[in-house]
Amino acid sequence: MKLRISLRRLARAEFLDAADWYERRRTGRGRDFMDAVRQVFAELVVQPDLYPEVHNDIREAPVPGFPDAVYYRVLSCQITAIAVFHTARDPANWQERS
Repeated sequence: MKLRISLRRLARAEFLDAADWYERRRTGRGRDFMDAVRQVFAELVVQPDLYPEVHNDIREAPVPGFPDAVYYRVLSCQITAIAVFHTARDPANWQERS
């Protein structure tokens, strides 16, 4: 069964803010970031258990080509993205959202 992706409000804001940040650094890089995150989402809806649990029942999916990851929870009918987060930041920031 193919699940759908739901982004929490903060995860959506992080995703868009990171894309803007990358775009300001180099034209086209923000679009590359968005495409890479969408690629992760496409993998998750087909194979939600692909990545390991890193905190309670939250899994970490690395974003290819970027030092970011999607932190998500698999529920019975959907995948909920908790954070789209730079991996060098303090993980306590997204962990407290769970």
